[in-house]
Amino acid sequence: MLKAKTRWNVLPVDEEKAATIASSLKLPELLAKLLVSRGIDTPEDAEHFLFDGSDHLYDPFLMDGMDVTVKRIHKAISDKEKILVFGDYDADGVSSTSVMVFTLKELQADFDYYIPNRFTEGYGPNENALRWAKEEGFQLIITVDTGISAVHEAQVAKELGLDFIVTDHHEPPPVLPDAYSIINPKKPGCPYPFKGLAGVGVAFKVSHALLGRAPLQLLDIAAIGTIADLVPLIGENRILAREGIKALKQTDKPGLKALLKVADLHDKDLNAEHIGFAIGPRVNAAGRLDSAIPAVELFTTDDHEEAKLLAEEIDQMNKSRQTIVNEMTKEAIDVVESNFPLEENRVLVVAKEDWNPGVIGIVASRLVEKFYRPTIVLSIDQEKGVAKGSARSIEGFDMFENLSTCRDILPHFGGHPMAAGMTLAIDDVDELRERLNRLAFEKLAEEDLKPITQVDIECRLEDITIETIEQMNKLAPFGVSNPVPRVLLKDMQIREMKKIGSQSNHLKLQFTDGQAVLDTIGFQKGDLMDEMTYHSTVSAVGELSINEWNGYRKPQLMIHDMAVNEWQLFDFRGIRDVKKRIHDIPEEKAVYIAFREESLEWFGLHEWKGRVIMPQSNKEAAFEGKYVIFLDVPNTKEELDCLLENTAVPERTYVVFHQDNDHFFSTIPSRDHFSWYYKFLYKRKTFNLQKNGNELARLKGWSAETIQFMSRVFFELEFVTIKDGVIYLNDHPKKKDLQESNAYRRKLEQVEIENELVYSSYNDLKNWFKNKHACKMKQEV
Repeated sequence: MLKAKTRWNVLPVDEEKAATIASSLKLPELLAKLLVSRGIDTPEDAEHFLFDGSDHLYDPFLMDGMDVTVKRIHKAISDKEKILVFGDYDADGVSSTSVMVFTLKELQADFDYYIPNRFTEGYGPNENALRWAKEEGFQLIITVDTGISAVHEAQVAKELGLDFIVTDHHEPPPVLPDAYSIINPKKPGCPYPFKGLAGVGVAFKVSHALLGRAPLQLLDIAAIGTIADLVPLIGENRILAREGIKALKQTDKPGLKALLKVADLHDKDLNAEHIGFAIGPRVNAAGRLDSAIPAVELFTTDDHEEAKLLAEEIDQMNKSRQTIVNEMTKEAIDVVESNFPLEENRVLVVAKEDWNPGVIGIVASRLVEKFYRPTIVLSIDQEKGVAKGSARSIEGFDMFENLSTCRDILPHFGGHPMAAGMTLAIDDVDELRERLNRLAFEKLAEEDLKPITQVDIECRLEDITIETIEQMNKLAPFGVSNPVPRVLLKDMQIREMKKIGSQSNHLKLQFTDGQAVLDTIGFQKGDLMDEMTYHSTVSAVGELSINEWNGYRKPQLMIHDMAVNEWQLFDFRGIRDVKKRIHDIPEEKAVYIAFREESLEWFGLHEWKGRVIMPQSNKEAAFEGKYVIFLDVPNTKEELDCLLENTAVPERTYVVFHQDNDHFFSTIPSRDHFSWYYKFLYKRKTFNLQKNGNELARLKGWSAETIQFMSRVFFELEFVTIKDGVIYLNDHPKKKDLQESNAYRRKLEQVEIENELVYSSYNDLKNWFKNKHACKMKQEV
């Protein structure tokens, strides 16, 4: 057995609805099933999902407050008022700010933008910045990707005589800012049909309303902010991302071209993963380590040389960010493992002075990956007496909702169900940890703390073709709420298995169902080769892709998780490195069986006696959930049968069956041998076995052990007496069968045991164990 690392949740599929979609739109059955598993279950919805373009964007004036907002901005432009765009320092904030810069520049507005410094100002509008804006003569403030929680700041703006327009997408707090207008699809009462826009999506809608047309020339920027902010890639976000990726491939913006160049994507067929894992992190790096202003300058510059320098600067920042993240992650893991046992903490809240607040969100994500617990990472500022943190959550624990119950100790926080940011007093950190853990123990069961792998569909090997995979890629761009399809292959046979990579840390397999064959790759899964046997049936979850090499294309599966749901037999008989291999078996799982004391010496297991079972000592054996290793050969069949009959079936069985003497390959005297030897003794009456036994063996072509063995049998049958190495023939011995000799019976039994256990084929040995297990399970029933 090989247990899966995650819980596999195979999404239900309505076969009838899938058939209707496939028939109506002339789609492959597998693609139709994938659509239905994602809730797209009518031909109309499927058509919109697959084929809607930028001409299907919603009317921006459906958003509550849009008409008031547009009138005020146009008035400011016509009256030559100074406008300040107040943005945020992440990729979404940078993209949102850039969209407004291009839009206001096209409208010939008198404007500037302001990105707060993460380290000196923190998130969102702040009073000092607003007072500075007033002194500089700004009359209208437009926030992008921020501001929905700026209740105090809106009041300050009003007092200063600044009109304060909020455009945001974050969850609204119970009390909204008293702003001139608020544009947020999540605002209570807002009728806008799609609620999942990123900050840049909201800015794009404002731009659309201001220009009177969709700003398609800004789709490349909109795609970056949308994908990087991890909003659901469905509805309008899907259109912005898909059309934006197309636009980014052929962008004429010098900054974006330079950014693609430093990320080594300038000649790639771009997809959402490139933006999410290469472009987004680089844009974020500027605001994480210093100021995000260079990122906005990069997005908006029309100077190619400046763009090149800015892109290189940001790329270098990203490399520094990676180093800092790795160091902080190691420190944070040490804090958890030293101070917060997982059995006592269902929410991890870790804090340390001088942790870089710009990357704590990434570190929180790393901790969630490692420990699968809702996690908050806090950077402590002793001088200000505050801890600034970032949270990441898991399925089943709404971080925003649970943090909302702690508003009394969280003067500043905001976010989503899966992520949030906050600031609190240092003295309240322990209280926050205690409250969230209390909530988590109420809401999360033990099973919830094992990661979930959502599986879209179960496949047969015959379903997997290049054409099918190309059709599945019509679901792209992939991201939140529209992930890369994951398929399940059940009970596959292993045709080929090997470790690959310079450190043998990757696994390459070939699956077969007896007819079709599929190549699979498991990155960082090389160690699983030691957890499976060729003869096991394997189930795997992964992503399908097309492997292209030297002009040849074939399907392959990129493995995420694997399982063997049956008892496995590992054959270590006769392998060269057997001592090392058995020592590598996980200590907490291993149960060693030794029938002879000397075997412990040979295997170097003297100190492991607590985990070694010697059946002859009648020590109780507990095999359930264990890996059982048979070190040597039993002395009798009963010894082994008794052991197997009185224990549960283990997860795995490893057989070594080491022995010093091979009975199977030693000569087993026949009745003719015994007859000749008896006649020989009868003629002689006495025979000095000690002195002449070897010579007799040589004359007959037998082994010395054969002569010794037959002599012992005759002695047990009372045919002879042996004294001081000399054999004396007894007078008138009773007629007895060879089977009446214990030594003869034991010899035959040892030969039979070795035949069944040591020299049998793998399949015969596995069947032998299976029969024993079947008898055991039948007894239990």
